[in-house]
Amino acid sequence: MLLETLLPLGKVDPGLRAPETPLDLHAVGADAQLLEDIGYHGLVVEETKDDPFVIMALAAQATQRLKLGTSVAIAFPRSPTVTALSAWTIQKLSRGRFTLGLGTQVKAHIERRYGMAWSPAGPWMREYVRAVRAVWDCWQNGTPLDVRGQHYTINLMVPLFNPGPIEHPAIPIHIAAVNALMCQVAGEVGDGIRPHPVCTPSYIDEVMLPAVRAGAAKAGRSLDGFSVCMKPLVATAETEAELVPKIRDTRARIAFYASTPQYRAAFEHAGLADLADRLKLLSRAQRWEEMPQHIGDDVLHRFVTIGTWDQIARKLCERFGHVVTHCEFSIAVKSAADRERLRALASEIQAESPDRARRTILGT
Repeated sequence: MLLETLLPLGKVDPGLRAPETPLDLHAVGADAQLLEDIGYHGLVVEETKDDPFVIMALAAQATQRLKLGTSVAIAFPRSPTVTALSAWTIQKLSRGRFTLGLGTQVKAHIERRYGMAWSPAGPWMREYVRAVRAVWDCWQNGTPLDVRGQHYTINLMVPLFNPGPIEHPAIPIHIAAVNALMCQVAGEVGDGIRPHPVCTPSYIDEVMLPAVRAGAAKAGRSLDGFSVCMKPLVATAETEAELVPKIRDTRARIAFYASTPQYRAAFEHAGLADLADRLKLLSRAQRWEEMPQHIGDDVLHRFVTIGTWDQIARKLCERFGHVVTHCEFSIAVKSAADRERLRALASEIQAESPDRARRTILGT
């Protein structure tokens, strides 16, 4: 597996807890350089409190080899032409190191946070990705721009707004997914999927990848080079005693995810539909503090990789090595010893060849 991380590297505790302090934009370049020095394959950033394309630009300017990507940028609030230009610019700046990761967001956020009308996400994403690629094709090859679909009619590109060809025009597009329909869309038009952290290896193997293969077959596409990139749920610390609060945090995280209807399919696949129903009712009643106690050890270990720092790389490889090509994981760096520990962890995870997962993706 190739090892990537989500910023902020120095601001997040191990175990996927939320940032304790806001991202320091002035430190992005130094953090990216640290990752490159340690031996990480790449850096990805999600869209939460800062513009991911700005962060990517800061990281691109500071590094030479580190792969870069959004994990994810929210697609629908942006015109495909706007997204195309942001990705084109980062690809130029990074000299070909950028991957565009796109996500849909849920209906309530599209309607109430972005003020837009909702439409079924699968067909919308399919049209969106095709529109982005059409804009790129226009810029790179001079192909007349003529996008006509349910959501977009895009047919104007004048010289003033045409950035023209670039050296590395093949920008991979990865699509965040949980349900089979979005996986099929990724197989039709994408270069990779980004499973949600609640997607277990069996769910990826038995539900998501068959849908990807069906989409690729429908579109007559090859899946050679198709990626599965994931930031699993992890509880890790230097000692067993320090693991205790990390495990407690992940119980709360699983309970929250199980209460969310958009992730129900992953819990149904694990035989936990009743648990999801109970937790949904508790969340609607805002009884948040009661929810983690419903996550027993069997459920915990089904969704979370748990281990001390000297164990976690092996456990991640054992659990995900056959279905995931890129694993995102970080440990906060506070000392020279932490740096060397993270270097060793990166080396161990990246020794796991992604070819094993690629054979699973292809179904061979």
